[in-house]
Amino acid sequence: MKKVVVALGIVLLVQCAFALCLISALQLLVPRNMPFAVTGASQVVNAVTSEVSLETISYANESAAVDAIGQSKVYGAYIPGATSDTLIVVPSKSFFGRVELEGAFAAAAKKLGRPVEVRIVKPLPQSDRLGAVTGLLLVPLLIGGYLASVVLFKATRTAAAPWRVAILVGYSAVAAVLTDLIAGPGIGAYSNSHFWPLLPCFMLVTASVALASAAVQRLVGPLGSLLVVLLFIVIGGAGAGGSGLSLLPTYWQEIGAFFPPQSAVTLIRNVLYFHGNRIITPALILGAYALAGALVIGILGRWHPVRTNTTPPPDKEMDAPGTKSSAAKNAVRILAALAIAALMQCLFTSNYISSGHAPVAVGLPFGVTGSSPILTAVEKQFSLKVTHYPNESAAKEAINQSKLYGALVPASNTLIVVPTKSDIAPLDLVTHFQSAAKSLGQPPLKVEQYAPTPLAKKDPFNLVVSLMLVPLLIGGYVSSTMLKTVTGAPTGRWRGLILAGFAIVAGLVISLIVGPWLQGFPTEKFWIVWPILALIIAAVAVTAAVLQKLLGAAGTLVTVILIMLFGNPSSGGANGVPYLPDFWRTIGPYLPPRNAYILLHDTIYFDGHGTTQALLILLAYLVIPGAALGFLDWFRTPEIPVTPETETEATAMTVPIGAPP
Repeated sequence: MKKVVVALGIVLLVQCAFALCLISALQLLVPRNMPFAVTGASQVVNAVTSEVSLETISYANESAAVDAIGQSKVYGAYIPGATSDTLIVVPSKSFFGRVELEGAFAAAAKKLGRPVEVRIVKPLPQSDRLGAVTGLLLVPLLIGGYLASVVLFKATRTAAAPWRVAILVGYSAVAAVLTDLIAGPGIGAYSNSHFWPLLPCFMLVTASVALASAAVQRLVGPLGSLLVVLLFIVIGGAGAGGSGLSLLPTYWQEIGAFFPPQSAVTLIRNVLYFHGNRIITPALILGAYALAGALVIGILGRWHPVRTNTTPPPDKEMDAPGTKSSAAKNAVRILAALAIAALMQCLFTSNYISSGHAPVAVGLPFGVTGSSPILTAVEKQFSLKVTHYPNESAAKEAINQSKLYGALVPASNTLIVVPTKSDIAPLDLVTHFQSAAKSLGQPPLKVEQYAPTPLAKKDPFNLVVSLMLVPLLIGGYVSSTMLKTVTGAPTGRWRGLILAGFAIVAGLVISLIVGPWLQGFPTEKFWIVWPILALIIAAVAVTAAVLQKLLGAAGTLVTVILIMLFGNPSSGGANGVPYLPDFWRTIGPYLPPRNAYILLHDTIYFDGHGTTQALLILLAYLVIPGAALGFLDWFRTPEIPVTPETETEATAMTVPIGAPP
């Protein structure tokens, strides 16, 4: 029992660290010491800087400021004029940064009565309308490099050898080509003209992670894989700055600078959108990681080799080490292992990028209380599923029940948007409706933000629930895997109760971290959030336990594919289900992540309306596998032979799965 407590305690610590790092870094995306260009004194700039953390940099004129933007030095610029001013925003630098800057300057200019024109420089392409591609590319590159080092270690049973460097570099080259082909020509997340410039970037990122991971495994031993997860995935990933480096808390900006993910994001973004400007520093940092890893592997492999256990099992014969047959079998094992890593990297690339690189709403539920030419004009450009209501009160009641993303009230010329329903739907609705009103010569619409339960102050973009989902899912299947590791069996008399107990404790701790500590959701919802978190963890854990019983160590990987490779991308997340492509929108209702998100999110912000189906499906994932697990325990069905070593490797391979959407 002591081993069980220690093992599950480690899982809980990693799970909590993941939740704490991820949410504290990304929940409040506001400027922090954000570099910003100015070309002269302005009361508007003074008003904004008194409220927003900008690091203003003076330039001689507009041309110099625009040149600084082109070199990826600043997030925007303010150009004071004689009678009106110009605000330049840079979506390619940060989509959320642009939103924050426009809002802050518009409010200050209106208060001071100063006309301001907003100009966009370096707009994002439609294939990356939210600037998410850079962060999405980071997921397969990091995980691919890490998995390559883990599976190669498993295949060779040694963490360091002189030839290991060449193998990992070769893998990085092949994996970079595959990732580039899938994301570019395959999915169209970026133009084909970027294929060749991005190829060496992808190779460098993958190689830096793979070689550094192998070196850490060699230096630390069996716990090296877990340490790499904590450093590169949990801590490094939180400080990567995929949404914009200057939107992270300052301590995360500084912490992230020491790890590959932040340099990888900067390198890829500047190659994609800034003609390769300012890429020397991130390239040198990534190169240093790769070189240091190669040196550790090479030196220790030559002077302090780790001997492989070549003792054959008692019932099997083994070729003598060094024979041609042995070398051939080793080569086959290595190729097979790396093929698995490459397959996983390709799946992460195709699934995460295809589901999230260009979110466009299809059939967005929308209410209207009367006829309007503005709505007719919008429907020609934006896909809405319109429902008519007799009055504004009825439309708001539908919003209370989580049925609508917005509503139009022609009688009062009001557009109602629901910030708790989606992070981008309010922006899309305001943009399309105001544009339609202007094109028809109508007065601007009054925009009303309406929510039954307002967003938490430290979650202005409605991101926390989506971020919280990742450590919940990971904690579920890793807890089952670790329990199997320390007990040596995928079933046991008290296994179901142990997993249920873990889920209750983990749900409590994560709820305390995200709610009262980080204030990521309204604290009055704490007591209802806790059991929902426990249900999510338990449902995934018992599902994984049954698959592990039936399939052995492969059951863990099947769980990962089911939950993280297909379930998580189809959840809809903060954007909302209507923003998913058809395939992901279709499969999501049958998998735990979407139902977990809907149950948790709509309980917090819509008083549980519209959660019945999600609750029933999650309960089905808990009860049916739970009953199967009890049946397997009761009848003591034969176990699939497994060693703790094998299960530890399976756990190590699956811990990092599920980087932030």
